Amino acid sequence: MRFFRWTAAAIAAAVLAACGGGSDDDAPARGALLNSLVLGQATTAQIDAGTAASGAQALTGAARCDVTIRYVQYSTRAPGGEAVRASAGVLVPGGSAPGCTGERPVVLYAHGTAYEKSKNMAQVSTDSEASGLMAFYAAQGFIVVMPNYLGYDGSLDWHPFLNAKSQATDMIDALRASKSALSSAGGTTASAALLVTGYSQGGFVAMATHKEIQENYGTEFTVTASAPMSGPYNVATFFDVAVGPGPIPAGAMSFAPLLLTSYQRSYGNIYSSASDVYQAPYAATSPTLFPGDLSPTEAIAAGLLPNDPTQRLLWGDGGLLTDSFRASYATSAFREATVTNTLLGWTPTRPMAMCGGAQDPTIFFSVNTTAAQADFASRGAQVPAFDLENRATLPAGATGDLLFGAFQQQKAAAGANATALYHGTLVPPFCIALSRGFFAQVLAASAP
Repeated sequence: MRFFRWTAAAIAAAVLAACGGGSDDDAPARGALLNSLVLGQATTAQIDAGTAASGAQALTGAARCDVTIRYVQYSTRAPGGEAVRASAGVLVPGGSAPGCTGERPVVLYAHGTAYEKSKNMAQVSTDSEASGLMAFYAAQGFIVVMPNYLGYDGSLDWHPFLNAKSQATDMIDALRASKSALSSAGGTTASAALLVTGYSQGGFVAMATHKEIQENYGTEFTVTASAPMSGPYNVATFFDVAVGPGPIPAGAMSFAPLLLTSYQRSYGNIYSSASDVYQAPYAATSPTLFPGDLSPTEAIAAGLLPNDPTQRLLWGDGGLLTDSFRASYATSAFREATVTNTLLGWTPTRPMAMCGGAQDPTIFFSVNTTAAQADFASRGAQVPAFDLENRATLPAGATGDLLFGAFQQQKAAAGANATALYHGTLVPPFCIALSRGFFAQVLAASAP
């Protein structure tokens, strides 16, 4: 279902307008709105047709609101402090139904790992993650702000992957600019309610953003609630497991170049030469491989990654990384960077719920979600962790029964493909439904 016509000429004009000259001394302030374009609208009928065709409507519910799709460009900062342009998609509810206009709660959403640098969450007609958010949230009366992240959609030439401070900064600046755009446009505007969520890498970014707002932006924003989903919150231990004794996460061959480049460009001390960490022939191309023009599958086919469809071949003959890097890992600057970006050791003061599945082969649930839950509990913060494999962790009553049963049915229907589909396809819609229910409870409890 094509929800709107993509106006390439208008976007190109916006990019050029936002790339004007000027030194860092006169750079726009963080979060300054550079451009805001309306790309089109999706009606409730169009949204319902899409969710009916995909089979998702049992989870999303029927659309109550029409949705306007905005493309917003704003100023933020790279890890080194330089000003850089970034962009976001913004979904704005509207229409005549109650709860679709006026001041509406904001969902600040962090997307999952993307490998193609053209990723743009404003392209709702072609981005399944964005279209799902439109059905789950915007069509139900929530404003949704979806940053593209630095490194995508023509911004920085590399991506600060799992750099907690940098990615939270980007999220906060996208929120500032999006609220400015809505205020200027009139009509539906942002209320004070702020709900922060994201999936996979976005689960990490959502938690980092909640932490950053709580610690450093409390006079500007208050997180009403957050719902990180299937994220690598415990980065250091997660990579300790991958280095040894294992198992190696599915997809690790693609995560590794993103993370090594991120920490090398952020901190400058991960390696002296790419051949210190990458085996031949991958040292020549891996530092700039992602985000790029190829998907991981295409990179494997082109010989730019080892030939392993599960993307686990990190070590040994034909692997991606050197044995010397593995041997020195425990005392390396790389591990120090993972410790710096691990999201344990803080205590959320606003409601939080996490979600995932215990059989996840990509982001290990016990190493990340269970460990984060235990860490929070050690300081008295009780954070529920919804596990789609454990009925007892899900909401009581018919809703929990429905979600648990439907997830198990979807997993069974996937058959031999269930492991490959688990992290990226099977879990997300159920966790989003659970997160939305959690947000609704928090909002209802805080209503006057």
